[in-house]
Amino acid sequence: MTEQYLMSPDRQPSLAGVERAAEKIAAILPATPLLPLDVDGKTIWCKAECLQPIGAFKIRGGWHRLTDLTDEQRSRGVVAFSSGNHAQGVAWAARKLGVHATIIMPEDAPQAKLENTSALGADIITYDRMSGSREKLAADFAEKTGAVVVPSFDDPWIVEGQGSCGLEIREQMLAQVGSVPDQIIVCCGGGGLASGTALANPDARMIVVEPEGWDDMKRSLELGTIVPVDKNPPATECDALQTMQVAQITFDILRDRNALGLSVSRDAVHHAMRVAFEKLHLVVEPGGAVALAAILAGKVALTDRTAITLSGGNVDRQLFANIIAEN
Repeated sequence: MTEQYLMSPDRQPSLAGVERAAEKIAAILPATPLLPLDVDGKTIWCKAECLQPIGAFKIRGGWHRLTDLTDEQRSRGVVAFSSGNHAQGVAWAARKLGVHATIIMPEDAPQAKLENTSALGADIITYDRMSGSREKLAADFAEKTGAVVVPSFDDPWIVEGQGSCGLEIREQMLAQVGSVPDQIIVCCGGGGLASGTALANPDARMIVVEPEGWDDMKRSLELGTIVPVDKNPPATECDALQTMQVAQITFDILRDRNALGLSVSRDAVHHAMRVAFEKLHLVVEPGGAVALAAILAGKVALTDRTAITLSGGNVDRQLFANIIAEN
C-alpha cells in the first residue's frame, strides 16, 4: 500500500477495499452468525451483528480505519463522534493498537454506551445533540491536538469496513442457502453499513430503514438530493440512527443502486425487539431492530433470499426490560 493511499481521505470506497477490510477483520474476529427466522411462511436471514465484542458492526470500520493510520498519525491519537456504537468501535480498535482515543458523545447517549466507551479507555467529551455540532467539535479538537478525525460514516475506510458485514452475509448465504442474497434490508443512520453492504452485494436490491422522523436518507433517495432531518424531530429510542444529515459518499452509492428507503414506528421497533429476543434469543437495541421492524410491519415483499441486519445490541437494561414486558 502506498503512502498516498493512506493519506487520501477523498478516495472513493470500492469493492476491492471492502474485500481488503474483510481480510483484516477476519484475521482478528470470527464472522457473526447468519440466523434463519420464519416470517409469513418464508425464511429470512438475520445477520447478528449485536454479537460483536462491542455489540455492533461499528467495530469493523473502526478497525479498518485505525489499522491504516501511519505511525505518525497513530502517535497523535484519534478523535471520533458518536452516540455510542462507533464510539466503542473506535475505542476498541484504539486500545488494541495502543492509540489514544477521544470520543465526542451526546449528553443523552444511553448510559450503557457511555460506560462501555469509557471502560475501553477512551476519553469522552459530551455535547448537546440538538444545539451542538459534533463535526465542529471534532474538527476543533483535531486542530488543537493534531488528532486524526475518524468520522462515523463520512469516510471511505468506514464504508469499506462496514461493508465487510455485507460480504460475510453474501458468503454465508452462499454456503448455507446455496445462493447469494437478492434483497438486503439494512438499518440506516448515516448509511455507512448500507452503502458498504451495497458495494459487497452488487446484484442485491438494497432497502434502508430508519425511525420515523429521522428518515433523511429515505427522503433524500426519494428526492434525488441530500436533505437534512426536519427541524424539531421527534424523540426516538433509536439513538444509533439519529443522524441529522447523511453524507455524499454514502448517499451517492445508495442512489446509484436505486435503494429504497423506509421508515418505521416506535411500536414496530418494540415488536421487532421482542421477536428477536423470543425467536432468536438476541438482545437488540432499538436502532438495530428497524430492519426487522419493517419486515414484521409488512413494508417489505419477502423473497426466498432476503437478508437483514440486526446491527446493535447496546441498550440500557431497564429500557430493554420494559420493552420486552410490553403486551
